[in-house]
Amino acid sequence: MNTIQYLEDQAARAERLAKRITDTLTIERLLSFAGERRREIELIAGSPRRA
Repeated sequence: MNTIQYLEDQAARAERLAKRITDTLTIERLLSFAGERRREIELIAGSPRRA
């Protein structure tokens, strides 16, 4: 698994988990984490990706 695949997997897992829980603070942190991973993917790939 390369770095981009790993980051995409981490972002997707965080987003899936955020949909299944009810704690607002945890949801915000998970979505923030996912956003950070997606921004990191953009930097590595060299171009913005849209999901």
